[in-house]
Amino acid sequence: MNILMLCTGNSCRSILAEAVFNHLAPAGWRAISAGSRPTGSVHPRALALLTREGIASAGYYSKSWDDLPLTPDVVITVCANAAGESCPAYFGPVVRAHWGVEDPAHATGSDAEIDATFMTAYRILRARIEAFFALPLPQLAHDLPRLKSAMDKIGTLLP
Repeated sequence: MNILMLCTGNSCRSILAEAVFNHLAPAGWRAISAGSRPTGSVHPRALALLTREGIASAGYYSKSWDDLPLTPDVVITVCANAAGESCPAYFGPVVRAHWGVEDPAHATGSDAEIDATFMTAYRILRARIEAFFALPLPQLAHDLPRLKSAMDKIGTLLP
């Protein structure tokens, strides 16, 4: 199954989610990421964090949802509605879930404080992705209403 990690800028959260997902994914599962209004670049702190965590960071880039190389089966939005940020709406016959995370690209403060904000976003996304892979995916892949329900619950998890 193909998973689209979607946010507005495709520079931090969706890139982190794509990389972590692909790092942990079993055969047959693949994530891509995109944005409705991509910034055109990946935040350097996101790439540095992936490298520190032992996750390949080469080849990730900020891209538009108009340029997807495949059609997703599942779309997960990662923007933070609670912060007043609007999530893009993906149209098409897919399972949708929202796993909102605050955008670390807007963090301010010392280098340590900004790095901590990136790490918080990473930990939330990783915990949710690990919970996703703990699901009985072979069965849920054929029961999309149950998959959606499980994914909605995952969207509330915090590490």
